[in-house]
Amino acid sequence: MDLTALTELAVQAALEAGRVIRSYRERKVEVHYKNVGSTPASQVVTEVDRQAQDAILSLLTPSIKDYDLALLTEESEDDQSRLEKDNFWCIDPMDGTLSFIKGKEGYSVSIALVARDGTPQLGVVYDPVQDVVYDAIRGQGLRRNGSPWNPKSKSMELTFTYERSFSELPEFEEVKERLESHALSLGLERLNPIQYGGAVMNACHILERAPGCYFKFPKPQEGGGCIWDYAATACLFREADAVASDVFGHPLDLNRAESTFMNHRGALYATDSALASKVREIITVCWDSSAL
Repeated sequence: MDLTALTELAVQAALEAGRVIRSYRERKVEVHYKNVGSTPASQVVTEVDRQAQDAILSLLTPSIKDYDLALLTEESEDDQSRLEKDNFWCIDPMDGTLSFIKGKEGYSVSIALVARDGTPQLGVVYDPVQDVVYDAIRGQGLRRNGSPWNPKSKSMELTFTYERSFSELPEFEEVKERLESHALSLGLERLNPIQYGGAVMNACHILERAPGCYFKFPKPQEGGGCIWDYAATACLFREADAVASDVFGHPLDLNRAESTFMNHRGALYATDSALASKVREIITVCWDSSAL
């Protein structure tokens, strides 16, 4: 496959979806709920999500035939072809829909090409609020707005992004306290906890403000994000020499046969391996594994 050409195509598709999303920012949007998952973030959907998906597929559909690809996208039924084809497009036309509905930043377009073994081949994320495109090809590095980008730890804060559902956990305060203590031990000034947006922009936000981390505990209920919430950013982080894994330190299960949900092993993003190791220690202490 010509991964460079496919990445350029995915960037075009993400920008087109972003134009659709921006056209609705000042308009009232009708909100619907899907009977999936266990949190509002996994259930909420709008006409904007669906129109953004249509815009993406209008550009990517020819490549599906040309390269014999499967397709997995949030607003369409999983036909399981991703388990049979060598590679599949993995699309979230608007991650962070709750943020969009509330008029806050933290939403984005996410497109990845994933191999059948779950390895992301390319990843594209478009932030339509800041007008920033992130893209990466396996083994070819990370780019920001078309230029090579190597995120470096430059902040005197430890950034910790999280979602509303995480802040409602009984472990939340202890997690913050332990991260704060770790930040101070590194000579940083403080922990900067921020409830930012969807999974995609939560990950990109810590790249922009390294050092930082974002993670979700495993849980028995369906949820914890879906494959399309993590596929593109997993590629971005790998090419940034950062960490995107499950909470046990294993690669994210980006072609899970049983379900598209990722609740079974959680997720952990960190801007460097030492921080990822520390976060895993904190998870071991704070998370009740018997809940599974």
